[in-house]
Amino acid sequence: METISYQDVNSHVIDKCREGDNRAQYELYKLYSKAMFNVSMRITNDYSEAEDVLQEAFISAFKNLHTYKAEASFGSWLKKIVVNAAINAIRKRRSELVPMDERTIGDIAEETYEDDSEWKVEKVRKAIMKLPDGYRVVLSLYLLEGFDHAEIGEVLGITESTSKSQYSRAKKKLLDIMKEPQFAA
Repeated sequence: METISYQDVNSHVIDKCREGDNRAQYELYKLYSKAMFNVSMRITNDYSEAEDVLQEAFISAFKNLHTYKAEASFGSWLKKIVVNAAINAIRKRRSELVPMDERTIGDIAEETYEDDSEWKVEKVRKAIMKLPDGYRVVLSLYLLEGFDHAEIGEVLGITESTSKSQYSRAKKKLLDIMKEPQFAA
């Protein structure tokens, strides 16, 4: 099978970074830091920890730039590094995924909730930040970062069905949080 190569619009900057050009590294940092910080923040839910994750991820990316094969965009490659660094930061906090009763995985039913068009993006963002780490990580990776449950399972070291269950429970918990008085106003 032939490997498909992706032509990144910033390939000239990436090439200069590979040559050790510090200005190119700074340029690449400026291009991607805001988006990668947002990814880190959604996962860690802590501003200073998200900053630390961002710095560690860029250091790791620059050290391992030789492994970037341009099979996907540089941003996608970097995002995986940021996601892994953020998850490792959460693990260092000794947080675990919300405990699960494996017997209930097959019994989880999708619940429908009435559409409330008054919910604002900011309210949803704040409610997501109130979720327990395990729920927030799975929800963020699935909904916001575009990972599928198999990828989430691989990254977090859980089964695909556990990821699906965590996601289902996270949605329910998020809707419950959104119904709390401080969000309902």
